[in-house]
Amino acid sequence: MEHKQIEAVKQKRKKNHPALMLFLVIFLMIIVSGCGEILHTTPGNIKNTDLSVSWSKAQRIIQDALMDNDPLVRARAIEVVASTGQLKLMPQVQRLMQDSYVPVRFASALAVGDVEYSPGKRALNQLLKDQDANVVVAAAYAMGKLGSTEHNQILRKAATDSDQMVRANAVLLLGKIGDRSSLQLLWNTMQDRSSDDKVAYQSAEAIATLGDKRIFSKIWSMLISSYHDVRTMGVIAMGKLETPEAKNALIRMLDDDVLEVRLVAAEQLGLFRDPIGEPKVLEVFEKNLTNGMDLQAVERTNVLTALAIGQIRTPALKKFLPQMLDNSSKFVRIAAAKAVFQCLK
Repeated sequence: MEHKQIEAVKQKRKKNHPALMLFLVIFLMIIVSGCGEILHTTPGNIKNTDLSVSWSKAQRIIQDALMDNDPLVRARAIEVVASTGQLKLMPQVQRLMQDSYVPVRFASALAVGDVEYSPGKRALNQLLKDQDANVVVAAAYAMGKLGSTEHNQILRKAATDSDQMVRANAVLLLGKIGDRSSLQLLWNTMQDRSSDDKVAYQSAEAIATLGDKRIFSKIWSMLISSYHDVRTMGVIAMGKLETPEAKNALIRMLDDDVLEVRLVAAEQLGLFRDPIGEPKVLEVFEKNLTNGMDLQAVERTNVLTALAIGQIRTPALKKFLPQMLDNSSKFVRIAAAKAVFQCLK
């Protein structure tokens, strides 16, 4: 599978391809979709603080989500299975590699690679011939994680693809696969004038993931952007850098004017095993910060709150998870289930 093959499959994409434009952001845990009546969690309505009894409920939530009619719900559930090591659910994830929706095939291929699930290798070979180039790069990533590193060349070629989404996904996966020989390519892609902002930001995150400290100044420029979504992406990228300077930058972002940025910063600091962001998460409940928000903003806030709890894991925060498992939003329930799995590791 070379560059010409990727060009060929791009011409045969299904009509559901635009969902990928949303999926990439969802994969980074920045934005969620969906609406409906949202349950506002408050300290007064917490009934069960024993997370051990929440484990089975969390598993049912993810199992149901893997069969949900909404492809973005299925994709989000797949990410939780992979990131929390729910290996018993991997046969179900493997079956979703044949899903009719691009984001689901993309996510399931990544999951097979992330957990190095060798029974999925035959299905990955089929996805290398997928009609969508984004799925092809996901399959190539997974094959590389399973030992077939010759497929990494597909990712390298896709990093210069004319399709910006293909390019963004390729650089993201080059960082995840951990091959530092790709660093110069990532720098070149980030600085290429033909790369859009999405590609540049993903390249910066990939470079940080590979531990190149020279990227600090680029990520810092994202943290001081006037756009809060760019600051959010910068926070995630800074968390990947894992240096004392990066940690100090994340602490600074706990005072950002935008709640979503503060929550993501608290989550990333949790990855440093530092609970300093706990008060910012508690404020969501204690100060009822979602009051007055529209339904989608409430949902996003609750998702990010659950994800932050899953990384910080202090008793003061974990007590809110049982109630979040009962939230009316599927995306909030999925995020809470992920946090339960993380807290009970």
